[in-house]
Amino acid sequence: MDPRGVTGEHPSPGVCYRFGGIVVDTAAHTLVRDGQPQPIEPKAFAVLLVLLQHAGELVGRDQLLDTVWGHRHVTPGVLTRAIAQLRAALDDHPHEPRFIQTQHALGYRFIGGLEGLPAEPEPDAVVAGVAPQPPVVVPAALPSVAAPIATLPAENDDRQPALRSRSRSKSRWRLGSPRAWLVATVVLAVGLLGLAWFDHRAAPPGPGEASIAVLPFTSLSDNADDRYFAEGLAVEMHDALAGVPGLKVASAGSRPSQGQTGSPDLKALGQQLGVATVLDASVRREGSRLRVNARLSDTATGFTLWSESYDREANDVFAVQREIASEVVQALPGVLPPPPRVLARLAPTRDLGAYEAYLKGQRQLRSVGEEDYLDKAIGFFGQALAVDAGFARAQAGICRAEIIRFEGARDAPAFERAQDACKQAAGMDPHLREVSLALGEMHRARGEYAQANEQYTLALDDLGLRPSAYVGLARVQSEQGNNELALEYFDLARQLRPGDALVYRELGYHQYLNGSPADAIESFRTATSLQPDDPSLWSSLGGLYLVEGDNVRAADAFQRSLAIKPGYEALSNLGTLRYAQGAYADAAGLYRRAAALDPTDYRIWGNIGDALAADPATKAQAREPYARAARMARDYLAVKSEDAQAQALLGFYLASLGDAAGAREHIARAEALATERGEVAFLAAQALALLGDKAGARQRLATARDEKVAADRIQAAPALGPLLDSPAAAQPGDDAR
Repeated sequence: MDPRGVTGEHPSPGVCYRFGGIVVDTAAHTLVRDGQPQPIEPKAFAVLLVLLQHAGELVGRDQLLDTVWGHRHVTPGVLTRAIAQLRAALDDHPHEPRFIQTQHALGYRFIGGLEGLPAEPEPDAVVAGVAPQPPVVVPAALPSVAAPIATLPAENDDRQPALRSRSRSKSRWRLGSPRAWLVATVVLAVGLLGLAWFDHRAAPPGPGEASIAVLPFTSLSDNADDRYFAEGLAVEMHDALAGVPGLKVASAGSRPSQGQTGSPDLKALGQQLGVATVLDASVRREGSRLRVNARLSDTATGFTLWSESYDREANDVFAVQREIASEVVQALPGVLPPPPRVLARLAPTRDLGAYEAYLKGQRQLRSVGEEDYLDKAIGFFGQALAVDAGFARAQAGICRAEIIRFEGARDAPAFERAQDACKQAAGMDPHLREVSLALGEMHRARGEYAQANEQYTLALDDLGLRPSAYVGLARVQSEQGNNELALEYFDLARQLRPGDALVYRELGYHQYLNGSPADAIESFRTATSLQPDDPSLWSSLGGLYLVEGDNVRAADAFQRSLAIKPGYEALSNLGTLRYAQGAYADAAGLYRRAAALDPTDYRIWGNIGDALAADPATKAQAREPYARAARMARDYLAVKSEDAQAQALLGFYLASLGDAAGAREHIARAEALATERGEVAFLAAQALALLGDKAGARQRLATARDEKVAADRIQAAPALGPLLDSPAAAQPGDDAR
């Protein structure tokens, strides 16, 4: 169910309820009391909407449970919890209620005095978003046995988060540790299957619903390297239109297939993304001149609703962008003109040179898998700042790129650089919501969830950033183990940004960490169908297949990733596959090639140690990479101590180095976090087996099996061999698994 609303009676889009110094904005999904945003979970917000829609009437408990939860496998306690959270947000006391009255054993009634009829929100009003309550925990990598590295692409700018491990912007997963742990590198940011409630086909637009998809603009310039400019303009246009109240905006990750006429199959695209119109444009730059041909098409008929050509000086690009946005909105029925701040978004700087460098930086952040893509992105953002020293969006871009590096490659020094960049961005423009989004990513990456929620909530104020902020809130909940709430936030992001592969990538990573690899595979399959030219998505999908024991599909996915662009995630994952097949020398070679591309990830060095240790001929060489992995893992944990998998990996490295006390200490820390139980148990079993603690290893091995760690991964772990051969380790159904 949509956590923003209720079945049956839905409030009109954009309605605001006002009472007693409180503003409830149904479109923004926010509750503000005395000018301050109040954290509130989606289900509690949905309960409040039902009560407001029936103000003065008694709403029965069963009616609320049916409407908000569908009465599916829930107890009345969930409603009691929601009411308690509402009272806290409204500052309402159950014994002397001003707003919510309890009718014992029957239900609840809204008794506050509404100030007039529900009103439309002011176009430029600052909306403080809804954020959940804080806590602790974090996503990470997966354990040993040549861990698959799931690559989750980086989130660029404000449109995409990162699941290049998940990072969030783009994140990467690696499967690369001979003990088979899925190393998920999260590439941050703030963009989407097979679950019944998460249909990968976007819902068709409703009657009269204004909706649009922005296709990647085509570059007609003679210089092939000029593509970044056309692509960047499309991204900026998408994000600006997403800030128009009442307009549903989708983004096509790549240009769609062509129909018989040679033009995009608009009808198929409309059905896939659930939109009624499509904006397409071509861009040509010749010297100081800029020519843009834009058109808006109806997806049902294929007819052109509006078209225009702009032949201007290149410096007029900001004016051209604003004119296109205004014309598009005017051509859509029932949509108000773009608010001033939406048009201002299309001119983030007054200098064309700074803007060009910024667009190049954004393109690099979308180029997950390319060599040195983060260094190049940071370099371009630096060029933009050299031209315009107050370009806060470029400074925020540096912050997010460094967070992507930190989460994707577990590079501890990158976090310090991210902190410095975010601080500078906040100093340039503390009210810029791209800065809020970057700060949210920074706090979440360190496990500072209360601060992350606060910044993501501020980012919800910008309609164009709202999907990315919801993804950020989902990740906060995911990292704290709040599965249901995380799924609700993912659903909110999907509804606002249909057809975005990033949301599916992030969702897939969440499903993987929550012990649903089959669902995660479906999510990544959907992501690859939406963005088939992203090598990190294929590498992550292959990593998931490998975890599930489907080596044939895993190998195919890795090869597809490497065919697009050789990257260290796919090389590492392929090494894990070779490790599982007993080809330890080949695995070590692939891991070393991966390390040559990105030596900052401690997990790669742990994988090299695994491959060397598994071969008697090279076992003595394993100590150096294990020691290096342990040093780097300690640096990473100094920033993010709540990463259970990282704690367990460090425990394994120390056990491999003969440090029994250190190994037990970090295993205990990992288990105390009570997240990623299967992977932690799998790693702990191997570490304790190396230390000669067979009883402890068997106990963890039983837990790993209970948590559905694949039998193939367990069989491939050399340290567990003696346990598997002993009668005490035999488990019912082992052969079947």
